[in-house]
Amino acid sequence: MRLPVGFAGLETLDAWPRTPSAPRQERLEAPVDGLQGVGPTIARRLARVGLMRVGDLLWQGPRRYEAPVPSKRISELFGDEEAVIEGAVRSCSSRRRGRLQILTAQIADESGEIKATWFNQPWVESRLVPGTRIRLRGRSNRYGFAVSSYDLEGEEETAAFAPVYPSTEDLSQKKLRELRTQALRLVRDPGDPLRGSLRTLEHLPLRSDALVALHRPRSLAEAEIGRCSLAYEELLVLQLALLRQSAIREEASAEALGPPGALLERYRTGLPFTLTGDQERAIEEIDADLARTKPMQRLLQGDVGSGKTVVALYALLRAVEAGRQGALMTPTETLAEQHFLTLDQLCGSLGVRVSLLTSSLRAQEHATVRQLIASGDAHIVVGTHALIQKEVDFHDLAVAVVDEQHRFGVRQRSALVEGRSPHVLHLTATPIPRTLALTVYGDLETSELAVLPENRKPVVTAWVTEDRSSEAYRRLRRHLDDGRQAFVVCPLIEESETQIARAAEAEAKRLRGGELEGYRVGCLHGRLGTVERRGLMARFKAGELDVLVATTVIEVGVDVPNATIMIVQEADRFGLAQLHQLRGRVGRGAEQSYCLLVSRAREELTESAVERLEAMVETTDGFELAERDLEIRGEGQLLGARQSGFSDLRFVRLRRDKNLLQRAREAARSLEDGGPLADEVDRLLGDADHLGEH
Repeated sequence: MRLPVGFAGLETLDAWPRTPSAPRQERLEAPVDGLQGVGPTIARRLARVGLMRVGDLLWQGPRRYEAPVPSKRISELFGDEEAVIEGAVRSCSSRRRGRLQILTAQIADESGEIKATWFNQPWVESRLVPGTRIRLRGRSNRYGFAVSSYDLEGEEETAAFAPVYPSTEDLSQKKLRELRTQALRLVRDPGDPLRGSLRTLEHLPLRSDALVALHRPRSLAEAEIGRCSLAYEELLVLQLALLRQSAIREEASAEALGPPGALLERYRTGLPFTLTGDQERAIEEIDADLARTKPMQRLLQGDVGSGKTVVALYALLRAVEAGRQGALMTPTETLAEQHFLTLDQLCGSLGVRVSLLTSSLRAQEHATVRQLIASGDAHIVVGTHALIQKEVDFHDLAVAVVDEQHRFGVRQRSALVEGRSPHVLHLTATPIPRTLALTVYGDLETSELAVLPENRKPVVTAWVTEDRSSEAYRRLRRHLDDGRQAFVVCPLIEESETQIARAAEAEAKRLRGGELEGYRVGCLHGRLGTVERRGLMARFKAGELDVLVATTVIEVGVDVPNATIMIVQEADRFGLAQLHQLRGRVGRGAEQSYCLLVSRAREELTESAVERLEAMVETTDGFELAERDLEIRGEGQLLGARQSGFSDLRFVRLRRDKNLLQRAREAARSLEDGGPLADEVDRLLGDADHLGEH
């Protein structure tokens, strides 16, 4: 279905005040602290939801819109209902309950009075001067009226079709809407690379009009027109980038590997468990890929604990058996070390040499490993982005595995294979709905490991608030007394790695003298050196530590079957995919395991935080959680936006936009080398060539 032509009744940008001419990109790149009402504190809060530049305000769409609700007199409010009321402020007061700040105001109209309540919005108090007229949207309850949005007399009305943006509890929707209005006025021309003929053919509004419709709609239909137009642009750029990548792959050729032989037979018979049907199917698909001269490009996705490493090692050993080399690239040193220890143990009896290469190795060690790689004496190399540095020269790389591949930039993933044309297996434990996988990875073949090994039991998950956290630690101690081990995950602090490390160490010290006094408590974070980190993990796996207090460095790659319980502190600060990954560190043995999510009081949390925690309790199915994550955060953020290149989808809703996707594919084929969007394609392919080690 085509988009409607034009915007009937849409307020055009011509009605907006003119601004001094300035380079468009300069205005888009301007920091948000240059906007009115944005000081250092607000700027920090905005950064937490990905808003650092003026352009970010325009390119981050609403999560939803507030539908119109009836306007009522105060005396007409009844039960639990959402409504809009208008009246005058009679009085105002505030109080604290723990970390929750409660602001109440007495509001009166001609029919009566009611107590209106705001949570954690102390800045509102100075505006509620007695006698001021106010319009409130919220929900009535037995305590009064819980406010969701408000307007003072003379301010712009935001009660109907008001956008609701991603936020934190200390950042109001009112502020976010005000800043979008400023951004729209400041950047009247956000750039428009689509040819006029293409816009006419597809019945698309101008980009500037689409942004106004998205952020300032008069109806839900108008908002959807704006979103669809911007989504089409994203999908068109994405499809052009995929076509360019596909053309490069078509020109490449790889040496076919012979059928699996004695080495792979010894590997399979030496495994202490039986492979699942999904693992067997993935191995068959990989064998078929490796028998061809076209380089394998396969995405192996499986939920946490589904056995991806076993399949990945099979692919790497296929290279070794052919007398060539395999490489496994990971996004972090912690994960690289965990993979190295696992692979080294499995390969020891097979006579296969595994080497580790990371940037933190001492210069002499680094040089030694590089020499082993160049000579071919290193059969399998595990490493971080250090593997793609110019001084690393493989003797004969046949198979490359890229783990947690969405955390690498597109060009980083390409750099591992440039000039070599090996077969490539991409791994991800972030479950990706199939439609999204096809859209984001184009012609990559996909294998799924949907079934967990036989002895695994789903992790039982509970959500408790901080006032009940003592119960969580009582349960944890019972597991420890039964000879089990535990993880305690520290709150996510969005500051420097050093501050995160200090916070983790401080929490470990507090627990040793508090809830976990008398137990052996270790602390793992990204600032530890390689030797310390390996030693700590070895002690934990050997049972010499009871509890590992850790930051999110344990998100992937840590396998300790005796760890049966995890407490995630301030779980509301973590994303859904990250919570699911963390939970996957327990439940890796035959014993029933538990994950306890501790958060602040429910009324202190954002709407999306509540949705994430409820989803974690309701299901352990990673693919179902991925679908929920799409609903809560949108497609772009699911794969780690801005760090993943292709996944930077801000406006696309794939389950809704199948027609848009098809139209974008058709249009992409008709544009030579990207046409007017070539620069956008270049940006997409090169946008994410940054990787930090955590």
